[in-house]
Amino acid sequence: MSKQIRGLGRGLDAILGDSDNLNEPQRTPVGYINKEVAGTSAHQNAGDVLRIPVDQIEPNPYQPRMAFDNESLEELADSIRTFGLIQPVTVRKKSDGRYQIISGERRYKACRLVGMDMIPAYIREANDQGMLEMAIVENIQRQDLDPIEVAMSYQRLIDECSLTQEEMADRVGKKRTSITNYLRLLKLPAKVQHDIKVGLVSVGHAKVLLGVEDPKTQELLCNLVINNGISVRQLEEKVRLLDKQKPAKQKASTELPDEYYRVLEHMGKFFENSISLKRSDSGKGTMTIRFSSDEEIRKFLQALEDKNI
Repeated sequence: MSKQIRGLGRGLDAILGDSDNLNEPQRTPVGYINKEVAGTSAHQNAGDVLRIPVDQIEPNPYQPRMAFDNESLEELADSIRTFGLIQPVTVRKKSDGRYQIISGERRYKACRLVGMDMIPAYIREANDQGMLEMAIVENIQRQDLDPIEVAMSYQRLIDECSLTQEEMADRVGKKRTSITNYLRLLKLPAKVQHDIKVGLVSVGHAKVLLGVEDPKTQELLCNLVINNGISVRQLEEKVRLLDKQKPAKQKASTELPDEYYRVLEHMGKFFENSISLKRSDSGKGTMTIRFSSDEEIRKFLQALEDKNI
């Protein structure tokens, strides 16, 4: 029996076709089984993903976030059971040979709920910034990285090496727009990221999906691509028809000038990229900042004071 599609507009069936074509395809969780286990060889690239036994990882005692919502943690665990851990955690190696989480404690807790015995992780060379940057850049130059791994490497250069997109473009020899497009892939739902990672969906398809605002519709369109093998051009036509259904007031706004993206990039360093800008054609608009702790505000204030802004 075909699944009934609810809440996505009366014309969705007509545009996307028979809802049987939107059923979930078979997916295999990403396990990073092709990655080395940490500590098994003398020379391991700090820019690459390694697998670490879960009993060798411990939480960060200085983690400012002490409470984790159980319901959202269970939802993340369910996602990991189905798709695997798409984005590895980041850890540092301690003097006793164990590893301590730098970022990704929520993902770590969800992996433990799932019962994973190995957790994919980046090992941060915390005391040698230059070496870390070189290791990540070298890793990006490899030919066997999937698009999501490339995007996560770019994000690491922003988060861990404090590089701007312009600086990254110089380091890796890519256009800034190319880097921006890769980073946008990390905004897609975990299900879609999984399908890009394992090659079920192309980057061309992903760029079209990024033009769809609703995550559930993105996932349905992703299923359609996999089940029907539709081309990027055909997917663009589906999205174009969906856009025609939207009321005029929901029409997408014009592309922001480049300096607006630079504001988002710089401010996002202090607020985990939870910042958005809206701008009208006349130049008026709003900037929204979402923060999760007082510590984020303190860091932002300290940066302003240090630069006498």
